[in-house]
Amino acid sequence: MTAAAPPYADLASAWRELRIRGVRVREIACVGAPRTLLVAELGDATAPTVSLSAGVHGDEPAAPWALLALVRDGLLDGRFAYRIWPCLNPGGYTAATRGNAEGSDVNRSFSRGGTTPEARAVFTANRDRRFVLAIDLHEDFEAQGCYVYEPLRPGFAPLFAPAIVQALDDAGLPVQTFDSGFDLGAPPGFDADAMYRLERGAVLVDYEAEMAAFEGLPSTLALMYRGTPAGLTFETPRPRAWDERIAAHRVAVATALSLL
Repeated sequence: MTAAAPPYADLASAWRELRIRGVRVREIACVGAPRTLLVAELGDATAPTVSLSAGVHGDEPAAPWALLALVRDGLLDGRFAYRIWPCLNPGGYTAATRGNAEGSDVNRSFSRGGTTPEARAVFTANRDRRFVLAIDLHEDFEAQGCYVYEPLRPGFAPLFAPAIVQALDDAGLPVQTFDSGFDLGAPPGFDADAMYRLERGAVLVDYEAEMAAFEGLPSTLALMYRGTPAGLTFETPRPRAWDERIAAHRVAVATALSLL
């Protein structure tokens, strides 16, 4: 059994406390629903910008706290500016549910301008922004180790995954080895073997195949569709210790930023 996550109010308060350190934190309305999302900005607005997000699934609680730790502890590369979504599904976080207040999977709602209030809020806020990289932090109940999804456009080799896996190894953190029964979330009727190439600690995704397979897109793929060159999803093993999961996200994000 893993310990209960701290309340969402504590997470929101911790982000607001970062204002005294130059982090610009505000709330934006969820379009069509009586709730808000926190969004934070960091760095020179004229610098290339990275999108960072966490907490799109409410039952993956270490990811939002890892994102907070990355900012609080000064681990984000100063060459870039950042738009940060501390918790994309605060209602789900509070209820410890995968879905939002309406039971929808926000992670598959970033299509057609957004099909959940949370996705519509993100699209509205991002309408005039361009990003050089999008990173989304998750946790996996099935996994015993960490891994990264890296979508690849035709003809491209993985840029981030090998270095991230090596960094996790160097830090002594567990890395996932996949077996034939591991659930990668491919929709019924689609050949997972054709869509995903598995390596130790990495799921290398055929970008075009995944775009065709899913009607509802995750935020990273939606941003890639709109011109962001690369998108990464980090998964830490939900059954492992809280501090270990936080540490793994810190290592993975810092390594990805070092490669930009």
